[in-house]
Amino acid sequence: MAGEAEVQVSHFLDEHGVGAFQIKLILWSILIALIDGYDIGAIAFAAPSLIKEWHVAPKELGLVLSASNIGVLFGSQIFGWIGDNYGRKTALIATNLLFGVFTFAAAYAIDLTQLTWLRFIAGLGIGGVIPNVVAINAESAPRNLRATLAIIAVGTVPMGGALAGFASAALVPTYGWQILFQIGGIVPVVIALAAIIGLPESIKYMTLHESQRSKMVALLAAIRPDYQVPPNARFVIEDEKQFPSSNPTYLFHDGLAVITPLTWLMFALNLMGYFFLISWTPTLMGAAHVSPGTAALTLCWWLQRHRFLAIAILFVIAVPIVGSIGFAGLTSPTALLVATFFAGALVLGIQSGINVVGAMIYPTSLRANGSGWQLGIGRLGAIIGPFMGALFVGLPVQQLYIWSALPFAAGAVVTFLIHVLNQRRLSQHPELQKGQ
Repeated sequence: MAGEAEVQVSHFLDEHGVGAFQIKLILWSILIALIDGYDIGAIAFAAPSLIKEWHVAPKELGLVLSASNIGVLFGSQIFGWIGDNYGRKTALIATNLLFGVFTFAAAYAIDLTQLTWLRFIAGLGIGGVIPNVVAINAESAPRNLRATLAIIAVGTVPMGGALAGFASAALVPTYGWQILFQIGGIVPVVIALAAIIGLPESIKYMTLHESQRSKMVALLAAIRPDYQVPPNARFVIEDEKQFPSSNPTYLFHDGLAVITPLTWLMFALNLMGYFFLISWTPTLMGAAHVSPGTAALTLCWWLQRHRFLAIAILFVIAVPIVGSIGFAGLTSPTALLVATFFAGALVLGIQSGINVVGAMIYPTSLRANGSGWQLGIGRLGAIIGPFMGALFVGLPVQQLYIWSALPFAAGAVVTFLIHVLNQRRLSQHPELQKGQ
């Protein structure tokens, strides 16, 4: 409407920079991501105890190890849609309650069938965390730090997996494998209840929903006390082209018809290798495998600047290092630790990076849903990974890890192709560049 006052939200965030609001949000996100990572990894560290206590063969654990990933396959899309339609905060509270309750129940499972179903339902909630954590941080940050703040948040998911390893080493010998799921159930429920009061909502989500207007005005005033919102002003995200809804068909518009399915394949390939490593290394090596969760955090600037090209390079480097793990294990414990450290750093760096840069190609109206579809379809690779481990577990360990390096080689090719196609898309549609 002519003469109507307008508040450009992206410009407002750029002017303000990083302040107390973003710091509060990132601290909440790190807390949520840590327990999400813990619950993802807990089953792998419980596996050796399950084999002994329930007298099952390692290959029988394939379905249990994949069950939560099957849940993520659906949960990431469900809660991505919820996040885009009802708010990132609402989705994150719901996901923590869901996977907290069913993870706690898993501590009292009496056989593999019960444990499999409980892990599947918990996986529905686990799947909704990353898409909404990425969205809530990217949408509340200044333009030059959108990817960086989101990477910091999701980069702590692997640290949560490492915490499961520490808890396993410290507590399982005394309290049994059940303690891993008791901790993983109680903590997210407490976080969810506290988040009802303490967790902020995404600024850009509120921008798109008139029902959030009063909260938006209060938040802008809290961020900049000297700023006065003009009466009846219209809030806009001036650097993004929005779509009428979060309908998944829009994920293929504006030059994304090929890029979107390729990002799904990129996720699937990395997760195939990643979940083979995280699910089977503790069992195969007979000791807790703690990968360095700080990998993506040290790569923030590079990933922010080079996006898909940086990830393609990480895929290339991962191939020989992952393939060397089996040979290192036959050489010496020191060689094994070095190989697994660097393999973990690369694989987790790739995963944290693609969690974020994949979501950057979508606008606010689609971001959580787009990220949810990437993570959900990509979880097919995560499901296949542990099953491949169960299938190949009888091979010599050096051959097994060579096979596990192949998805990373394919991932390098796919990610470089995405880089080329996305650069061409942005050159043809320069109006989309600021949104990324």
